[in-house]
Amino acid sequence: MFSFSSILVEEPFRTRQENDIKEVLNELDPSIPLVCVCGNHDVGDQPTHSSIQRYIDHFGDDYFDFYCSGVHCIVLNSQFYAHSTNVEDLKAQHEQWLDQVLKDQQAKHTIIFQHIPWFLKTYDEEKDYFNIEINTRLQMLEKFHSAGVKKIFCGHYHRNTGGSYKSMEQIVTSAIGLQLGKDKSGVRLVRVTENDIEHQYFSTEDIPSNFM
Repeated sequence: MFSFSSILVEEPFRTRQENDIKEVLNELDPSIPLVCVCGNHDVGDQPTHSSIQRYIDHFGDDYFDFYCSGVHCIVLNSQFYAHSTNVEDLKAQHEQWLDQVLKDQQAKHTIIFQHIPWFLKTYDEEKDYFNIEINTRLQMLEKFHSAGVKKIFCGHYHRNTGGSYKSMEQIVTSAIGLQLGKDKSGVRLVRVTENDIEHQYFSTEDIPSNFM
């Protein structure tokens, strides 16, 4: 499975980028499932009904869940937690759906994919551009932990970082493109075993042929 998040910019380059990324993704081996996770550059820092619908029209649902080899994967639209003033009705639908899917705790592992991290290093850190407001953050982290979520995979920061809330780990992965820190462009590979979820970031020139 290949997952990526937030790849677009606003007009006048948006349409060209949509076409370019689809052309690139067409080269992905058809046997590898593709998971698109929407971010602020995809639906806007202040999303509207039309901006979310445009994303859906081109890349599919902005939130959904699925199972992969018995692992329950939940994909969120994290922009609802950053700015939902224009789309409170859509956020309410998102939260109702999320409460329902979190009730399914039969999977061996449950993981979440989202663009904006709840926090960067510590769950009680101050709010800034790259994380979520602390009251919402703590409420959602506790909800996930209580539901048995083990890992939360995020992007947005263009640097590698992460931390934990109780026994639940949040992993923030840098970009395959523009870097804002000292990391090299790369990807994070994830290995799921019966009892654990292991992960490691590799620069593009160091991606191994086998991570199993």
